[in-house]
Amino acid sequence: MGRNSRKVEILHAASKVVGEKGIFNLTLEATAKEAGISKGGLLYHFPSKEALVQGMVEHLANDYREKIANNAEEDPVDKGKWVRAYVDVTFNQAYQNKDMHYGLLAAKAVSSDSLDPIRELYTEWQHEIEHDGIDPIKATIIRLATDGIWLSELFDIYHIEPEKKEAVYKKLKDWANEPD
Repeated sequence: MGRNSRKVEILHAASKVVGEKGIFNLTLEATAKEAGISKGGLLYHFPSKEALVQGMVEHLANDYREKIANNAEEDPVDKGKWVRAYVDVTFNQAYQNKDMHYGLLAAKAVSSDSLDPIRELYTEWQHEIEHDGIDPIKATIIRLATDGIWLSELFDIYHIEPEKKEAVYKKLKDWANEPD
C-alpha cells in the first residue's frame, strides 16, 4: 500500500471521528484508533493535530479543484463553463465521503490558517467565475446560491427536499446557460 493511500485512510478516519463525535473530540489518539494504527504510525504522516486538520482541508480542496477544472475543460461551450462546473460538482459530484467536509469545521476550530487551502481555491474560482463570459454579478449569485445549499447541509441546518434541490439545480444551470 502506498504512502498516499495510507494518508487518505488516516484522513478518512479523522473525518469519521469528527462526524460521529464532534470536532472537539478529534484527537491524534482517537484518529489512530479509528484508523487501526499506532499513534507513532499516525505521527509519521501527520506530526500534529493541526497538520492532520490541514491535511483534511488540502485533500478536500485538491479533490474539488480537480473535479471543477475537469468539468470546465470538458464543457463544449466556453461561456459560463466555470459557473456550470461549480454548480455541477457541488450538486452532483461532492466528495464521496461526506464526513471529509467536517475537516473544514475542524479547521476553523483548530486554527484559522488551516482554512488557507480552501480560501485560495475560492479566490481562484471566483476569478474564473467572474471572467467566464457571463455577467459577473449573476455568476456570483449562482455561486452563492450553490454554496448556500452546500453550507446549510454541511452545518446540518436545513436539507432541502430532493425534488426542490433538483429544481434549484436545474434553474441555476439554466441561468448559467442564458445569454445576458
